[in-house]
Amino acid sequence: MGGAAALEKLVPVLLAFGGGVLLARRKTVPAEASKAFSDYAFLFAVPCYLFGNIYAADLGALFDWRAIGGYAAAAALAVLAVVLGAAACGIREPRAVALRVMAGVQVNTAYFAVPVFITFFGTAAPIFPVLLFQVCVLSLVVIALMELGRAGDGGPGTRLSRALAASLATPLVLACNAGILLNLLSVHVPKVLLDGAAFVGDSASPVALFALGLHLGGAGLGVRDTTREEAALIAFKCLAFPLLAWAVCAGLFGVRGPWLAYLVLIAAMPTPQNLFIFAQRYDIGVDLSASVVVKSSVVSLLLLPLWLQTVAA
Repeated sequence: MGGAAALEKLVPVLLAFGGGVLLARRKTVPAEASKAFSDYAFLFAVPCYLFGNIYAADLGALFDWRAIGGYAAAAALAVLAVVLGAAACGIREPRAVALRVMAGVQVNTAYFAVPVFITFFGTAAPIFPVLLFQVCVLSLVVIALMELGRAGDGGPGTRLSRALAASLATPLVLACNAGILLNLLSVHVPKVLLDGAAFVGDSASPVALFALGLHLGGAGLGVRDTTREEAALIAFKCLAFPLLAWAVCAGLFGVRGPWLAYLVLIAAMPTPQNLFIFAQRYDIGVDLSASVVVKSSVVSLLLLPLWLQTVAA
């Protein structure tokens, strides 16, 4: 796929995203409204989209264990690299390390990857196995580190179990699990319900991108005040991690074809907005997290044509 074709694929993404930025800048729509749009996408539209598509999917093709194993191995190496990098910089406080792991390795699935994959490939189904891995494994690592450095009621084990239970009970994960279970059991879901889920799910992509645009338009971008650590985390997330995923998946696990493109593009997605939520919840690196979320989103958007052209070559 050439550069022009890649840019054409990005037009719907840029239109929805840019519309949010423009309206927030002009104060036509308050930037604070981004939370309502984001909540709609995250809590309702994206779960509807994923449920319907997973229920109707060929799970044998969706769960390519070689591909998912390659991504998991790349993510494990990336976590190790971030931890070692933080230690080399003198950062050893568990919450601070966990924040940097999340910034450098976790990806924005619901608000960014889903709309991008729908635009590029016509489906976001390949994101689902990575989403489960991220929630059930990577988030567990981050939460465990956060809880180790947090003071509160109960021991670390109690706090960890509560946090993990809450993360697994999100509508996104529940919708995915319901889709898998009903698919495996061959339970008939009435067509009217699937049509309703598809109708709502189709709005997930533009609404999520519009919400992100509103958020970024209201937050603004201060490129000059970017610290070295922020630049390093953004470079690792947007460049090093996708390259690592490519090298591990293709070189060590022999992943080829569409799945290699899927995994590299997923790894190239920006740092998730949940980083800011975790920073506020655990009272660590709030300013750093806000900056990395905003700037990695912009950098990822700018690099998408390059990644799309490269993986499709």
